[in-house]
Amino acid sequence: MGTSVTISTATDDDAEQILKLQYLCYQPEAELYDDYGIEPLTQTLDSLRAELSGDCVMVARLGREVVGSVRGTVDADGTARIGKLIVHPRLQRHGLGGRLLAAVEQRLAEDRSAKRYRLFTGHRSEANLRLYRSHGYAPVGTEQLSQRLSLVTLEKEPAAAL
Repeated sequence: MGTSVTISTATDDDAEQILKLQYLCYQPEAELYDDYGIEPLTQTLDSLRAELSGDCVMVARLGREVVGSVRGTVDADGTARIGKLIVHPRLQRHGLGGRLLAAVEQRLAEDRSAKRYRLFTGHRSEANLRLYRSHGYAPVGTEQLSQRLSLVTLEKEPAAAL
């Protein structure tokens, strides 16, 4: 492949690529839960641009193509909320999701003083649950949203500074 994947902060110029990738990546989740009205599939470009201006948004690039992304915010009590971790299907299962997760955690800790990390996924999203557990996240709660969907909330504390 000649070009390696790099991870950096997203810019407004990345918005359209992120949104298209998000639509692609969330199709299997929508199918799994038989719900094509999930927020990642209905989000508008303007809404995504608003997130880019205020949230911590990281992208993975292969050359000029955005092939992965993740977002995070930190609330007043220091809890970092991480979401919309996506990797292009052709690059999944090669460690890129874990690299994006580590990058957003580091950025949220350094720039926004995160004291803990929290994320969620659907109860049937086994690959997501495996990824998060392998990166130190532990389930702390489950909320049933409908007959088809329960959200599993996972948390972890930042690693101690060396």
